[in-house]
Amino acid sequence: GGRLVIVPREVTRSPEDFHALLVEQQVTVLNQTPSAFKQLMRVACDSPVPMSLEKVIFGGEALDVASLKPWFDRFGDQAAQLINMYGITETTVHVTYRPITEADTRNPASPIGEAIPDLSWYVLDADFNPVAQGCSGELHIGHAGLARGYHNRAALTAERFVPDPFSSDGGR
Repeated sequence: GGRLVIVPREVTRSPEDFHALLVEQQVTVLNQTPSAFKQLMRVACDSPVPMSLEKVIFGGEALDVASLKPWFDRFGDQAAQLINMYGITETTVHVTYRPITEADTRNPASPIGEAIPDLSWYVLDADFNPVAQGCSGELHIGHAGLARGYHNRAALTAERFVPDPFSSDGGR
């Protein structure tokens, strides 16, 4: 088993102290916003002290993949696996995941990957028909990982939690 390291608030404000904590505690999995990681990355890339990181999971805001170029220049694809996760509140945070590679830094898009196992997703037009790959539409999320609705907000729940047109069991 692993263990959870609670980062003191004052350490979160200092990329140097945060890096030292990661090294000292031998942290292997880090979940951080891209903007916070950008600050940490500056210190990590300049440090001769290796970290134990195996996975860095991004969430909470859009990832500018090109901003990770200094990380890949310093550590390549062989260091910690960087993973972009996309999510919305209605799914209790994450919907998709996508491992990021150095090659992704040359693409201006922020890839969100594929649905995590307890969710499904579709890009649909205004009539709930699937759009062709590469075309614009609205992202619809469904299955077990989706919330039941908004607490005490029946009208908003009815508006936003629409029936899943591809579910045979009446799911949303």
